[in-house]
Amino acid sequence: MTNPALTELEASGLDFTVTRHGRVRSLAEAAEARGVTPGDIVKTMVVRRGEGDHLLVLVPGDRTISWPALRALLGVSRLSMPSADAALEVTGFERGTITPFGTTTRLPVIADERVLGQRVSIGAGEHGVAATVSGDALVEYLNATVADVTEEETPRG
Repeated sequence: MTNPALTELEASGLDFTVTRHGRVRSLAEAAEARGVTPGDIVKTMVVRRGEGDHLLVLVPGDRTISWPALRALLGVSRLSMPSADAALEVTGFERGTITPFGTTTRLPVIADERVLGQRVSIGAGEHGVAATVSGDALVEYLNATVADVTEEETPRG
């Protein structure tokens, strides 16, 4: 079966490196397997703005979405995370494999400003597959809106 994310990456003209590793159970494991720091991993989060209105938010691995900042940026009072089934329907990828590359529906992308100025590792459409790419080139290719839309991850306890 073809991986649509890798297909788009290969056609993108971006300079990237693919890393393949087995399934991981944590951000720390993923960072170790990819040879990067947790902050260099970029999570792709699907956010629901309204009925049939979704977008992708690129979040550094060691951070989480700041809902007040994202709502303010988008000028809305309410946002939510879609169900796993809805995210799959909109992107073509199951949770844990979602990426902005090769999605079923082309969605607007917002990138946290911390993605800029460094090489990042972003999921590539399958468990244990990632692409390392320049954050600046990633943002430019995706025509992403760049803003401060994350906050430090609060430890669970």
